Amino acid sequence: MLPQLAPAKVSEVYESYWRFAAERQAVFFRRACGETHPWTNNPVLAIYKFTNAYRASDRVSQYLIRHVIYRDDLPKSPREVFFRILLFKLFNKIETWQLLERTFGSITFEDYRFAAYDKVLARAMRSGHRIYSAAYIMPPGSRAFGQPAKHQNNLLLLERMMADRLPERLAQAPSMQEGFEKLRSYPTIGDFLAYQFVTDINYSEITNFSEMDFVVPGPGARDGLRKCFVDPGGLNEPELIRLMADLQEQEFERLGLDFQSLWGRRLQLIDCQNLFCEVDKYARVAHPQIAGKTGRVRIKQKFEPTPEPIDLFYPPKWKLNDKIRVAASQRAVAG
Repeated sequence: MLPQLAPAKVSEVYESYWRFAAERQAVFFRRACGETHPWTNNPVLAIYKFTNAYRASDRVSQYLIRHVIYRDDLPKSPREVFFRILLFKLFNKIETWQLLERTFGSITFEDYRFAAYDKVLARAMRSGHRIYSAAYIMPPGSRAFGQPAKHQNNLLLLERMMADRLPERLAQAPSMQEGFEKLRSYPTIGDFLAYQFVTDINYSEITNFSEMDFVVPGPGARDGLRKCFVDPGGLNEPELIRLMADLQEQEFERLGLDFQSLWGRRLQLIDCQNLFCEVDKYARVAHPQIAGKTGRVRIKQKFEPTPEPIDLFYPPKWKLNDKIRVAASQRAVAG
């Protein structure tokens, strides 16, 4: 038991949480600096696929931020930006967005027509293409919206949000929790999706919530929490996640870990939540004797390196992009 966590009691997976976070972030920086594969000596990280320590650094989030939200050639009104974010996130697949762009050119709500989008997506599915990411499951929505195909119901969900002036109402929301609750009120949107969607919307200028305002643990994170904490000591799951965010510098130092933050940005609640999900997977191999509630014992996805580097870009309001450019130019001079 750690004194700063009293009365919570931790397992050996708790220490792995911090070691995993530090090494996963080190892999991210090695790749960003142009080092060649392999980027780690950790056998579990070398073989299996894990998301980044910071959610906004992941490939799909990076694509959303740069190629969907912050587009000089597309309208910047809250209404249009919200439409693009939700349209992208309903499928959460870069290739689906690119298919729609190839077909329609500029993606705008003003030019959106259900029948046209339905036709393109249905044709892609008939051709054997997957239009949804496997990262999380969108509910089919047929009971709520009455259509036979999931993508049709998802489009109708987005239409209802637009008809309800949800973008404008989110822009007026005083807190991330209130924004979450507005999204949560829609059919097929549960706690996990509402939290993910409000986080994605908050990458834009529609809202300006702190990522330290509010957290909702997903199913994977809950399993990771159970593996890290033998006894939560009376703290609930969001409180445990907040505790990790509060203790991060102290714990990295205690364990002698050189954690490189995101150009000065600490791990936020969403990142600590995600790390619990990833350490749940990591522990299946590294700590197989510690079982979670789901009883899963394997990690499904193997790591396959993508050759093309990501041109990193974060929400401008975070004030990281200039720091990234300076770091890149310093590397170029040193190299």
